[in-house]
Amino acid sequence: MEKKIKYLECLEYFEYLKFKGVKKFKKMDNKEFSRDLERRTRKLAIEIIGLSKSLPNTIEARVIRSQITKSGTSIGANYSEANRSRSKADFISKIKICESEANETIYWLNIIEDLKWINSSDLQVLKNEAGEILAIFTSVNKKLKELNT
Repeated sequence: MEKKIKYLECLEYFEYLKFKGVKKFKKMDNKEFSRDLERRTRKLAIEIIGLSKSLPNTIEARVIRSQITKSGTSIGANYSEANRSRSKADFISKIKICESEANETIYWLNIIEDLKWINSSDLQVLKNEAGEILAIFTSVNKKLKELNT
C-alpha cells in the first residue's frame, strides 16, 4: 500500500503541473518526486525565516513572526517525517498536518500583505509557492481519503 501512496503523490504532482499549464517537464520517479517536494518545502521554510526577520519589531509583528515561522517551517518538517513514517496511519496523519500548515502559512502571508508590512510583489512569490505546495498536499490527501473509503 505504501508504494501505491508514493505513486499517487507523483501522479498528483504531474496532474497539478498539467493544470498549471506546464507543457514540458521531466518525468520523476517516486524518490525524485519526494526529494523535489522536500527541497521545495525546505526552501519555503528558509524564505519564510528570511521574511520573518524583515517584519517590524513591534509586539504585534512579533506574534505574527512567531506564527508564520512555526507554520512555514512545519510543512517541510512534517513532510520529512511522513516520508520516514512507520505506518500508513502515521503517513496520512503527517500529510494532513502538511496541508494544514501550508494553509496557515498562506493565511499569515495574507495578513502581512493586508497590514502592508512587506511589499505585495515581494510576497507574491512566497504566496504562489505556498499555494502550489498546499495544492499538492490537498490533492494527496484527497486521494488518500478515496483509497480509505
